[in-house]
Amino acid sequence: MPQDFPELKNDLLLRALKGEEVERPPVWMMRQAGRYLPQYMKIREKYSFFERVQTPELACEITQQPIDELEPDAAILFCDILTIPKALGIDVELVKGKGPVIDNPIRTTDHAFSILSEDIPEKLDYVMDAMRLTRKELNGRVPLIGFAGAPWTLFCYMVQGEGSKNFAKAKQFLFSEPDAAQHVLKELTRATISYLKAQIEAGAQVVQLFDSWAGILGPEDFNRYAWPYLQEIAEAIDEVPLILYPKGTWYALERIGFKSGAEALGIDWTITPEYAREATRNNIVLQGNLDPSRLLGPPEEIERLTKRMIDRFGVQNYVANLGHGILPDVPVDNARRFIDTVKEYEK
Repeated sequence: MPQDFPELKNDLLLRALKGEEVERPPVWMMRQAGRYLPQYMKIREKYSFFERVQTPELACEITQQPIDELEPDAAILFCDILTIPKALGIDVELVKGKGPVIDNPIRTTDHAFSILSEDIPEKLDYVMDAMRLTRKELNGRVPLIGFAGAPWTLFCYMVQGEGSKNFAKAKQFLFSEPDAAQHVLKELTRATISYLKAQIEAGAQVVQLFDSWAGILGPEDFNRYAWPYLQEIAEAIDEVPLILYPKGTWYALERIGFKSGAEALGIDWTITPEYAREATRNNIVLQGNLDPSRLLGPPEEIERLTKRMIDRFGVQNYVANLGHGILPDVPVDNARRFIDTVKEYEK
C-alpha cells in the first residue's frame, strides 16, 4: 500500500465497517458523483462519458464535487462498471437517453471462449491514475471508495448488448450454452479480483461490488451463476473492507451475511430493515436502503423517512445510503437534506 497519502481525518465509515461503535451512522450515496449536480453537467457538455472516465483529472474533479457540495462521509471514484468489458475487448459506448450500447455483444460460443482476463490493471491504468490523484487531492477529508461490477451483471451487458428489463438474450445464452457462459463468468471473476486489488494498491480504502442485476435470477440460478463468483471475489479481497451489493436478492441475505466474508451488505428499498437484520442476525454491517425516488419528495418528508430508517436499522453496524443510485433529477437541496439528516441524527 502506498504510504505517501495524507492522513485520514474522517474515518467514520472505516470504523463502522469494522464493526466498531460509532456516534452516528456514516453516510454517502451511490452515484453521488454525477448528473444531479449542476457542476457535473457543465463538464458533461464538454466531454463524452468515457472521456470523463478515462481522463484522471476529470474523474478526480467529478469525484470531489459532491464532497465539496454535500460533505458526505466518503467519496466514490467517478468511473463505470463497464470498464472491465472494455478491457476484455467489448466495444461499449454510453448513448444519451439509452444507456450502454455494445457493438460486438457475445452471441456465439467462439466469442465467449475468446474472452480472457489478461493484463486488466495495465489496460485500465487510467482508473488507477485517477484513484491515486483523487486520493491525494481529497487530502484525507474522507475515505475513497473504489468499485467494480460483479461478474453476473457484466455478463448481462456483454451478451445482451444493451440495458434491458429482463436480459432475455443473456439468460438464453446462459441456459443454452452453460459451459461457454461459465467460462465468461470465470474470466470476469479473475478480471474483477485483479482490478479491485489494483484499485486498492492505487489508494482505494474501501471497495464495493455492484451486482445490479442479481435480482433477475431466481434463488437456484443465483446460487449457481452469481453467488459462487461473489464469494470468490469476497474471499480474495482482504486488504480493505468490501461492500457487496447484490440488488434484489432478498432470498439470499442469510447466506451472504454469514458466508461471503464481506464486511458489509448493501440492500435495496424492497427489503425492510427488520427483515434484513433478522436474516443476517447482525452478523454483517448493512448499507442502504432509502428509495432514491424519495429524494424527489418534500424535504421534511425526506428528513422524516431518513430518521425512521436509522431508527429501524440502528446506529451500529450500519451505513446510511440509498437503495440504489441517486436519480438525475433529484434537487441538490434534497440530497443535502438526506446527508445532513444523517449527520445530525440523535437517537
